[in-house]
Amino acid sequence: MIIENINQLPSPSLSAPRYIISGGGTGGHIYPALAIAQEIKRVQPDAQIIFVGAKDRMEMEKVPAAGFDIIGLNVQGFDRKRLWRNIAVLWHLWRSMRLCRKVLKKWQPDCVIGVGGYASGAVLKQAQKMGFPTVIQEQNSYPGVTNKLLAPKARKICVAYEGTDRFFPAEKIVLTGNPIREAVANISLTPAEAKRELGFPADLPMVLVTGGSLGARTINLALQAALPELAKINASVLWQTGKFFTHDPAVTIPDNVHVTRFIDDMAVAYRAADLVVARAGACTISELQLLGKAAILVPSPNVAEDHQRKNAEALSTRDAAVMVLDKDAPDQLLDKMLTLLSDAPKRKSLSDNVRAMAFTHSAEKIVKQIMDSIKH
Repeated sequence: MIIENINQLPSPSLSAPRYIISGGGTGGHIYPALAIAQEIKRVQPDAQIIFVGAKDRMEMEKVPAAGFDIIGLNVQGFDRKRLWRNIAVLWHLWRSMRLCRKVLKKWQPDCVIGVGGYASGAVLKQAQKMGFPTVIQEQNSYPGVTNKLLAPKARKICVAYEGTDRFFPAEKIVLTGNPIREAVANISLTPAEAKRELGFPADLPMVLVTGGSLGARTINLALQAALPELAKINASVLWQTGKFFTHDPAVTIPDNVHVTRFIDDMAVAYRAADLVVARAGACTISELQLLGKAAILVPSPNVAEDHQRKNAEALSTRDAAVMVLDKDAPDQLLDKMLTLLSDAPKRKSLSDNVRAMAFTHSAEKIVKQIMDSIKH
């Protein structure tokens, strides 16, 4: 449930393990957080877990839907262009820190786990001030400012990429990978069965184009412009636009292209796909790695530290994905798609190379580090 105020916070059982998991804002933070929580409950069925997120962000919906309690903070990122707006940001941060202190004092957690996002900085900073063990789970190849600041006092830092000792104390780093959604990892359908379930011919290649639940405007516009050419190909396209994009009604949607705002079952979509076109968020990349999917990555330029480009480069420099910059997508994306659709050996090479980068059992490895951090 959503905890509206501190008085609704359940009274903890001091004989049971207690954890706070904080962060969110995007699926790339939320899905790993839920995977960690579910693994904690598997290892310690009596464990008590609460989440702390940011009000009005997607964690306030996804976490309760997964069966966990969450309390929301009125926090937001700093405005680096309009500095005067940060007066309000600082005021809300101060109030959030006070609320975090009350939550920590009442819950007395054995460990506080931060997965990134607006809320995690406030919670982990306060936890460190109060002497509670903290563990950071960093999904990206280039960490954000918050995790860099929190790292010196964290017990463990679980990462998904090599080379993060440039940003974090090397002795605290553990290479674990990013946990992915259990449903995505464990689907039993064959690719042909998945294609049929989606309404596509089982014997044709299928391209999954997705910008996430919010969509990706550049990818959407490039796909819309490409529809006349896509109508000519001997392949199927599942195009997920996100909730904010509506395609031009004057443009005809070919029979081989299915357009949807949301994909209810990403596991089926992934299994059916011979090629994926997507942003380069950490969660997406971890899923592509574990599933071994050939992909064209279009990193978003609108993220902190340009981390999606660095995520994409970590794959493209190893011939494990094709990268198309956002600014180049209108001119290059269709050509890259058509080239890969006509080159099955290249798709196989990308698939093999990206699968070789995958980490397995990431949630188990992270939870082991959490448990070890409590002992020391």
